[in-house]
Amino acid sequence: MAEKAATTLHALIRAGSDEATALSSPGGVPLSFGALRALTERTIVALNAQGIGRGDRVGIVLGNGPEMAAAFIAVAAGTTSAPLNPAYKADEFAFYLTDLNARLLIVAEGDGSPAVAVAERLGLPVARLHPTPEEGAGSFTLSFGDMPGGAPARGGPAEPDDVALVLHTSGTTSRPKIVPLSQRNVCASACNIRTALAFTSEDRGLNIMPLFHIHGLIAGILAPLAAGGQVSCTTGFNALKFFGWMSEVRPTWYTAVPTMHQAILGRASRNAEIIKANPLRFIRSSSSSMPPQVMQEIEAVFGAPLIEAYGMTEAAHQMASNPLPPRPHYAGSVGIAAGPEIAIVDEDGEPLPAGETGEIVIRGDNVMTGYENNEAANASAFTRQGWFRTGDQGTLSEDGYLRITGRLKEIINRGGEKISPREVDEVLMDHPAVSQCVTFAMPHDKLGEDVVAAVVLREGESIPEKDLRGFASERLAPFKVPAKIVFLEEIPKGATGKLQRIGLAEKLGLA
Repeated sequence: MAEKAATTLHALIRAGSDEATALSSPGGVPLSFGALRALTERTIVALNAQGIGRGDRVGIVLGNGPEMAAAFIAVAAGTTSAPLNPAYKADEFAFYLTDLNARLLIVAEGDGSPAVAVAERLGLPVARLHPTPEEGAGSFTLSFGDMPGGAPARGGPAEPDDVALVLHTSGTTSRPKIVPLSQRNVCASACNIRTALAFTSEDRGLNIMPLFHIHGLIAGILAPLAAGGQVSCTTGFNALKFFGWMSEVRPTWYTAVPTMHQAILGRASRNAEIIKANPLRFIRSSSSSMPPQVMQEIEAVFGAPLIEAYGMTEAAHQMASNPLPPRPHYAGSVGIAAGPEIAIVDEDGEPLPAGETGEIVIRGDNVMTGYENNEAANASAFTRQGWFRTGDQGTLSEDGYLRITGRLKEIINRGGEKISPREVDEVLMDHPAVSQCVTFAMPHDKLGEDVVAAVVLREGESIPEKDLRGFASERLAPFKVPAKIVFLEEIPKGATGKLQRIGLAEKLGLA
């Protein structure tokens, strides 16, 4: 099949026939592959006319839905797209837009996002996206206001080694790192997922994942399109609307994080007729570990296999995936290598035999070549043999099934949302009453982990917990705000006197 060789987004979206539906939305007019390709060409020409071309960073702040999916594809096909979480506060937008060295910001017409005021303060041009849903789900035009225009340094469709997508990953010991993913990386991952899940032009996905995340962008949108299949783009996850969407869209599959699956499961019994009338080929789960009990219940209720996969931003999402039947898939395992090579290594980066516990490492066409402008991080992230260290610990069985036994990193994984404790520390430390702060993970029965901060106040100071949480909520997206703040006289330290996040929940009796 010709699409196997796609190494650019421009080529990837050629998989479907002109008339076949590429994008749809509940209640909307379908957008064909022919129309998606034409929209992409028009967008590249429009951006080029404003002097924005290959390698130029374009921040995209749009709500979930078909416009976000189409804008991501069209922008990334000719420039470098930088999707940002619309829930960010002004300070966060200022950090990310500056750190990315963005050349343009795209927001929806009439959107009062704080990103607009931040862009104006930074002297960053803002383009307004006007949806034209009557021309097909996701269809849009861009208006550039009084941008002066001009010729880009490099125009036209992007080439395989151009950067398609930049995202930040949370770090615990440093500021968030920039992950540049090339056209080749992104297309390799989309094709790996297409192969692992045996997508065809007959598949219809129901996307409920946020489209500022690698999971939603690659698995939710690009992988099915790479097979000429279609994706129905919702406005975002809503357990109350899920079964209505399922009845209307008649999907063959969907992908989500475990907390979403659990919420869907909670409403499944009253929607048994819809489930029966719309059999799914499979259900996919990724971004945090799926409790085995939940997996068994979902499979029983939906009568479909739950395929757990393992991904991360630096690998343009997928690294491992459980195979489809008739091959076995196991609860507690993230499956077999599904694209990149996977190995388990010791502290020196030397390979370990099957069954031994060590760090999970990967290498392949979907893996980034390195963090941007961060030699120190790259020196520790790659082994001498060119393997990328995931920071996760696990084992590989004799037959190649991977189990993750723990995270080496201290990143908090709140229902699939990755949070840098250092980022939360820095916000809380800005409060004049706070002397010391360590943010860490506390176990949570539904989210897996939640955010907690241990705080030492300055001498003579006092502040109610709710006031300090309110201070944080003005500066951080809601999912990053600590669910609990513990006030201490002194934060427990490790043997070398360092403040340690790992094990702090246990030490403070919060586990």
